Amino acid sequence: MRLALFQPDIPQNVGAALRLAACLDVDLEVIEPCGFPLSDKAVRRAALDYGRLARWTRRASFEDFLAAPERAEGRLILFTTRGAEPLHSVAFQAGDTLIFGRESSGAPEEVHAAAQARVYIPLHPDARSLNLTVSAAIGLSEALRQTGGFPKPRTP
Repeated sequence: MRLALFQPDIPQNVGAALRLAACLDVDLEVIEPCGFPLSDKAVRRAALDYGRLARWTRRASFEDFLAAPERAEGRLILFTTRGAEPLHSVAFQAGDTLIFGRESSGAPEEVHAAAQARVYIPLHPDARSLNLTVSAAIGLSEALRQTGGFPKPRTP
């Protein structure tokens, strides 16, 4: 299972996604360009003490992301407010990559076209959307639950 952020706008969301990925033992891919300077120093600072656990890859473009060998491992699952399937009806697979669009504008058509599934998280009818990392946590939790991919607890 992998988590991907398409051209994120907010550095704090990348930091929270790094911590999420580290805690749930999944890889994170950040697809550039970002809406802020993505430096190694900034990432280390954002990851706080989870930096040693975080596995993340910077992708220079969406084309580089699509060409990465990891794309052969599973499907590309786009989480979007324009999704076709509700989260609870999707059958996830261990090799899937869950991708989330920009906070300001979502995912462009090229990302929609590349995805094998477009998923939405059902919300109250008057609610517009969730925070990016909250959405990632909800989607990733369901995917890991279905695939038995949660980290094993430490034994005392």
